[in-house]
Amino acid sequence: MSLTPLFVHATAGALCVGLAACAQAGPDAGRPVYRGVETRLLDGDLVNFHAALTGSGEAATDEAAAVEYSTCAAAQYAVIRGYGFARHVRTTTELNGGVWRADAVYTISPALPSGLRTIDAEVTVADCAERGIPTV
Repeated sequence: MSLTPLFVHATAGALCVGLAACAQAGPDAGRPVYRGVETRLLDGDLVNFHAALTGSGEAATDEAAAVEYSTCAAAQYAVIRGYGFARHVRTTTELNGGVWRADAVYTISPALPSGLRTIDAEVTVADCAERGIPTV
């Protein structure tokens, strides 16, 4: 009879491990964990954004999420400064220690800038909010 408590304890331990795995597979599993954005004004209307997130482990998806995170931050920054638009200049990404980092540069402007990679700041901020991507 002294084996029964040991068996129950071992079974409960295995059950807890199984439940922990189930808890990770809930509705937020695979979603990025946004770790913040650092913003630096480089020159007048040129702004640098360093965004970091931990992702799902799917490299292409997580890299894209880091880029989207920096875009959302750029849009919010433009709105805060009273500008309606931003133009993407460049973004580099890297994975280090399980954290994806996007280093992005945007220009911000009150009028639609020339170029192909422009964003309407207010529309983008609303889209980011709808998709659950935080902004600055």
